[in-house]
Amino acid sequence: MTDPVGTATRRAALKMLDAVMRRGEALDRAQHAATQGLRNPADRAHAVVLAAEVLRHLPDLDALIDSATRQRIPDDAKSRMVLRLALVQCLALGTPPHAAIATALPLVDGGPKRLVHGVFGTLMRSEPELPAPPALPDDVTARWADQWGEAMVEAARGAIAQHPPIDLTLRDASNTGRMVDALGGVSLGAGNVRLSDPGNITTLPGFDEGAWWVQDLSASLPAKLLGAGEGRTVLDLCAAPGGKTMQLAAAGWDVTGVDISAKRLERLEANLARTGLPAHLVQGDIEKWQPQAPADAVLLDAPCSATGIFRRHPDVLYRIGPRQIAELADLQARLLDRAADWVKPGGLLLYATCSLERAEGEDRIADFLARHSDFARVPVSADELCAGFTPNMEGDVRILPGPLAEQGGADGFFIARLRKLTI
Repeated sequence: MTDPVGTATRRAALKMLDAVMRRGEALDRAQHAATQGLRNPADRAHAVVLAAEVLRHLPDLDALIDSATRQRIPDDAKSRMVLRLALVQCLALGTPPHAAIATALPLVDGGPKRLVHGVFGTLMRSEPELPAPPALPDDVTARWADQWGEAMVEAARGAIAQHPPIDLTLRDASNTGRMVDALGGVSLGAGNVRLSDPGNITTLPGFDEGAWWVQDLSASLPAKLLGAGEGRTVLDLCAAPGGKTMQLAAAGWDVTGVDISAKRLERLEANLARTGLPAHLVQGDIEKWQPQAPADAVLLDAPCSATGIFRRHPDVLYRIGPRQIAELADLQARLLDRAADWVKPGGLLLYATCSLERAEGEDRIADFLARHSDFARVPVSADELCAGFTPNMEGDVRILPGPLAEQGGADGFFIARLRKLTI
């Protein structure tokens, strides 16, 4: 018997969800293997959307499923995941119930189809709705409330409820007004254009000319806080895919971008070619690599939990926990120690992570400064930031969910700017 049209797409989504929930893989990484059998790019894209929507609403989907069963279906049971997938299609994406269940039942593969069909039918007859905004996983709610308070958790729920806009960073900030008009967007600061629904970005004005690149507003701040390069040297560590490298080159820095991934450096090289911006690229593990000489500035956008980009990548809510955060914090401490040796006396060290965890931000810098008396903060001032962002009392930048919510929000980030003292 032939499966209904669309079943293969749902099967690919199921494989992605299994990779995230069982094996802790990133959704982006799981996508390639899961969609190999889908020839149509639209089907591959739809499979990713389905998986992401399940993750965006997972606690609320589970609450619905549990309300319709006498005995709780195990968390790792395929029947639960198939029900999540069928329900999210109807309740979040507007798929007719008959189409959702028709493409769901083949996914059970000889398992409890009657259970899946019965639970789905019971729920659909009750005309359920998903809560707005969605709930976050209990462990994430507790962790963030402990660090930042209940208001932050509510703001995070509001953030994940909205599909985020796309920010573009302009190669030439003086063209902001013209590019806003050409692209039909808005600007949240010099050199930024925000688009709500850009479609295929490669067809937008300025793409072929390299006038801009995609980069969230928060992610554009670290390079800006180093200022104009005026020919000075900067190391951009963990550089790929290259948004900060291109910003630094456009600001007049002599940039060396270092990254461990050859494949990601190829993407950076292509972006540099498209924008016409110069940079030296090096493939290397910065726990082993050494520069030939210290630099005037070092930008370390360190590997992190990426919990700050949860609204774009809801899989981080299920892949990342205290163990992963602790391991990454240890790595960040080691990388900061190495980067410190590569800064000239009087030069700047810029540390950044797209994380909402104190262990990867405030705690890392406090620990670093306690061990490195030859470094001191260079506090960030409010006029260096976009409207809506403010530095904290120490002069670091901590971006939490909430600011710019009416304009589409921004990714979570931590940034600290330090100077190596001339002793």
